[in-house]
Amino acid sequence: MQFTFGLGFLAIALKNYRRQKTHPAQSPELIVKDWEMLYFRVIPFRAMSRAWGWLTNCQLPTWARQPIIGLYARTFNCNMEEALDSNLQNYPCLAEFFRRKLKEHVRPIDNISCVVSPSDGTVLNFGRVTAGMMEQVKGVSYSLNEFLGPAYWNNGVEVQSAPVEFEKSLLLNEDTDLYHCVIYLAPGDYHCFHSPVEWTVNFRRHFPGELFSVNPSVAKWVAGLFSLNERAVYVGEWEHGFFSMTPVGATNVGSIRVYDDEELVTNCTKRNLPLSYYDRHMEPGSQSIPLKKGQIFGEFNLGSTIVLVFEAPKDFQFNISPGDTIRMGQGLNGNVYPDILSD
Repeated sequence: MQFTFGLGFLAIALKNYRRQKTHPAQSPELIVKDWEMLYFRVIPFRAMSRAWGWLTNCQLPTWARQPIIGLYARTFNCNMEEALDSNLQNYPCLAEFFRRKLKEHVRPIDNISCVVSPSDGTVLNFGRVTAGMMEQVKGVSYSLNEFLGPAYWNNGVEVQSAPVEFEKSLLLNEDTDLYHCVIYLAPGDYHCFHSPVEWTVNFRRHFPGELFSVNPSVAKWVAGLFSLNERAVYVGEWEHGFFSMTPVGATNVGSIRVYDDEELVTNCTKRNLPLSYYDRHMEPGSQSIPLKKGQIFGEFNLGSTIVLVFEAPKDFQFNISPGDTIRMGQGLNGNVYPDILSD
């Protein structure tokens, strides 16, 4: 079995190496083929990720913490000057180091921009949702409907429609559009994620999904990657209408934890998984989650991805570029609205 898994990886890597040598970047020929996806799906990424989670939670003897955690910190360029606790011997295991907190004020929240980055990371893509599709990376798109699933939160009625109609059904106001932004968290990044705006969460949908790697190099050739992987879609409203924030799982992400949603349990064994997804409706005022801009929301147990999908005025403008390294709290947009200034 292990030989089959290794052969699958080798075949995919060789095939894509040849494609990159013979086709220009972002060519459709670089997109993974159906037979290659079959190899991916038989590889036990979920079991591997649970094993990694178990390993990283193993208690380290005090003498081993400095060399082991120090090696990890150096390998992934972790900035220990920002850590609330910079003494590596105080972290009993690698998982605790992954979840390290930062010193106060090292991530100031931009009060001018109406949307700030929810996490440290690298910008993969962003822009306006077009015809119900979002760009994963340049030249590779995925469906808004497939990513979010049926819009049961719209007065409890499922929207059965074409991609464009599904997109329009999410808009709550006139003279607005939907926008999206994808941020990739590398293993060395700060692993907590925060609220990018002031909003109220009233619905959560958990897709168990796959645990494929979300590394940018993989995102370039696995179409619909974020719609395949495990994710927790949080839906609600902000001052401009619809807002959603989705932490996406990946290979070796032991778990996704959301502090105000203790019912969320990720990376379960397959026998405990629902067929596709399951929902949690949060009643306004009692179970809904009000969040301030910059408020801590949850954490990954290793790097992964955050996807934002939100409604904003038609003149909304991002002030970032694909490939930018950003920090939690950094402004994502360049235009400012009068009501923001008056707050």
